[in-house]
Amino acid sequence: MEAIIRVENLTHTYGENTPFCRSAVQNVNMEIMKGEFLGIIGHTGSGKSTLIQHLNGLLKPTGGRILLGGRDIWAEPKKIREVRFRVGLVFQYPEYQLFEETVYKDVAFGPRNMGLDGKEIDRRVRSAMAFAGLGGDLLEKSPFDLSGGQKRRVAIAGVIAMEPDVLILDEPSAGLDPAGRRSLLENIRRYHREKGTTVVMVSHSMDEVAENVDRIVVLANAGVVMSGTPHEVFSRARELIDVGLNVPQVTQVAMALARQGVDIDPAVYTVADLRAALLALKGGKR
Repeated sequence: MEAIIRVENLTHTYGENTPFCRSAVQNVNMEIMKGEFLGIIGHTGSGKSTLIQHLNGLLKPTGGRILLGGRDIWAEPKKIREVRFRVGLVFQYPEYQLFEETVYKDVAFGPRNMGLDGKEIDRRVRSAMAFAGLGGDLLEKSPFDLSGGQKRRVAIAGVIAMEPDVLILDEPSAGLDPAGRRSLLENIRRYHREKGTTVVMVSHSMDEVAENVDRIVVLANAGVVMSGTPHEVFSRARELIDVGLNVPQVTQVAMALARQGVDIDPAVYTVADLRAALLALKGGKR
């Protein structure tokens, strides 16, 4: 699989040359593969938000570099705007970034700034709304009259409408109720599946990460401490706990069963896998 983004020796220091100097990320090396669904996890202060803000040039590295399609995104600083069209970033609580008079105008803001014609903007707006799970009846409404969940979807649609090569979501389900979280994540999975776009999701929820991503990168102490498939990462439960994280609830159940002598893989991380493992123990069918 080809890397679409490569992070090489990335360091970012806040308050450089002041008494408040601290490195939020230090010598980070990682790759994001084309078409994958990547999860990034880490305790508060581990550097997650700082890292992702480098991926589309919102922050400039203190040291190291970010390669997009094999090219240093800061090689030509005047073209950094083009990078932000290719790598779309949805911040945590993005609904606070809505500002236009109508939903249509808000979702169209990015494509319009890309210089697209009216017909193409309209196509992108309607397509992005559908992927975000929003009906066309909302297009002429004020975004400020929508529910919290709808506002979140409008903000995500505004980034999807730019049709980025990479979509980065920072805690996309934060603050939503369980039904809202499930629905939003289903739409994100459908977007990833149907568009083949690279998706990067930052989350504090081990269960959300376990159920959605292909690969996980774990950050701690300003660096990458672990990377692998969900099974590989969650099989190292003790190490995750040591860096201030946890494992999915299903994994906690499997670990407890294993401690009781049940012959089960303690790194099981989805409900479906746990059910299959338990049925296998009973001689049932998967």
